[in-house]
Amino acid sequence: MVQFADLIEGYRRFRVDHWEEERERWATLAVGQRPRVMVIACSDSRVDPAQIFDARPGEMFVVRNVANLVPPFEPDNNYHGVSAALEFAITQLEVEELVVMGHGSCGGCAAALTGQFHAAGQGEGHFIAHWTDMLAAASEAIRARHPKLDDAAFLEMELEGVRLSLRNLRTFPWVTEREADGRLKLHGAYFAISDGILHVLDEASGAFAPV
Repeated sequence: MVQFADLIEGYRRFRVDHWEEERERWATLAVGQRPRVMVIACSDSRVDPAQIFDARPGEMFVVRNVANLVPPFEPDNNYHGVSAALEFAITQLEVEELVVMGHGSCGGCAAALTGQFHAAGQGEGHFIAHWTDMLAAASEAIRARHPKLDDAAFLEMELEGVRLSLRNLRTFPWVTEREADGRLKLHGAYFAISDGILHVLDEASGAFAPV
């Protein structure tokens, strides 16, 4: 079990093994960042995008949250962390590609499908239930097709989470504008923890296929 003391030891190894190796790169990054890709992934500790894509510091602008969800465009005065990150990456950093990456054994998608936190009220689980309510319509349809909630149901929910986030991305005016004129490309992906295989969404067919 990794604890804070282990993180400090990891930092010390980083300073010795990696900081000096890429000192020039870190000096450049200290001036600013120019990533060309944004990744929206789950907070799950098993699916680190930098590790999966073998990316170096400064190469990806990453947002992680429960179930890799993107909410719809809501121009109100509430706090919108994902929307703010999207706006910054797209309108300020001008990333050229955006990847929504789901994954296997996703606890957030499972919570949406089973409704395990729906009775939480204002207690523990309230924020999880409200956040995963974005998947409510998909959950209802999947439960109707898979009343026993077998493995196929959970996989379907995880894949649908990626599709939903892509649909919600296209409710943001500065996303659709840039996608329409070719400045931005959207991608859907799915990482299967059990076998380490990455699948990419073909939006024309709606199917995911291994890379």
